Amino acid sequence: MAKLIHPLPSKAHYPVSDRVWLFDLDNTLHDASHSVFSQIDKSMTTAVMKSLHLDFEQATALRQQYWEQYGATMIGMQRHHGVDPIEFLHISHDFDIATHVKKEPHLGHLLRQTPGIKYIVTNAPYAYAREVLKTLKIEDCFSGICAIDHMFLQGEYHPKPSMRLMRTLLRELNVPANRITLVEDTLKNLKAAKKLGMRCAHIANPHTPFSTIYDGRADYVDIKVHSIQALLLNKWARK
Repeated sequence: MAKLIHPLPSKAHYPVSDRVWLFDLDNTLHDASHSVFSQIDKSMTTAVMKSLHLDFEQATALRQQYWEQYGATMIGMQRHHGVDPIEFLHISHDFDIATHVKKEPHLGHLLRQTPGIKYIVTNAPYAYAREVLKTLKIEDCFSGICAIDHMFLQGEYHPKPSMRLMRTLLRELNVPANRITLVEDTLKNLKAAKKLGMRCAHIANPHTPFSTIYDGRADYVDIKVHSIQALLLNKWARK
């Protein structure tokens, strides 16, 4: 079986720890709602239009339907229309990513000061994730990326919050679940991780769907903050 996590040449020196961090990307490490998501929506709708010869309204509705149903539009495009998923990802993210990424002040410094090995786990494609990390100047902080391109298990794609994905990640990391922290803006992904015993940090971005469903903190969330900086500055991140 192919590895879920594709290694990066991490050069960061961070405090020694037996902790493992799994970071989501969009609306977690950067505010994708600022500009990136609207650009992805446009590009993905265009990709659906071209692939299926639909008008804008039809393509928009189908894009949203498949995202809600499968966690990724490309899965619906593959299952129901035979569209090549990797080609679809390429077309739907074919824009100048760097110009749309909002810089996050002091993020690199805070990540390098936080104990533990760090990975990216994202339902976005690998090439896009690398470009975002490079733009934020934090690629060196991470030892690998698990992107949707890699979430192909037993003949199907299984993006977050798939329990099959989470269990496979846990086996691959070969670390007790209580030493792993998932950092996410999406509550259903955190809920899946908590079922396996992981620590869960919720970045409560107000633009993430259902992120504000709880006024307080969900019972499967260990800490709730409103920015990645607030999390990394909190003493909880050094426990």
